[in-house]
Amino acid sequence: MRCVIARYPFDLTKSGVLDSMKGVKPEEITGESVIIGRRAYPVMQVGQVVTRQDRRDFSAGEVLRAMTKLGFTCRGLPENTAPTGAPDAVQQASALLGAPTAA
Repeated sequence: MRCVIARYPFDLTKSGVLDSMKGVKPEEITGESVIIGRRAYPVMQVGQVVTRQDRRDFSAGEVLRAMTKLGFTCRGLPENTAPTGAPDAVQQASALLGAPTAA
């Protein structure tokens, strides 16, 4: 299948992507991901390996579209990335300053 990533045309096949990613250790997933074989890879890592281009040259959306057209399962951003019980910066600062006293 012909895909355009970072303004360059690529002829990608599902088997070609599988071969390219064989033996590549997945990086930590912090955003969108693609499931290739039995492993989940970050989209930008897949784009870099498949196109042999720098990650700054293409967007995650371009790679997601190409991988979806090839039939790979793609996952979007995680719904909740922050822990639910952790206070945010304002709450931490408020706790450090202490509660207001009645005068």
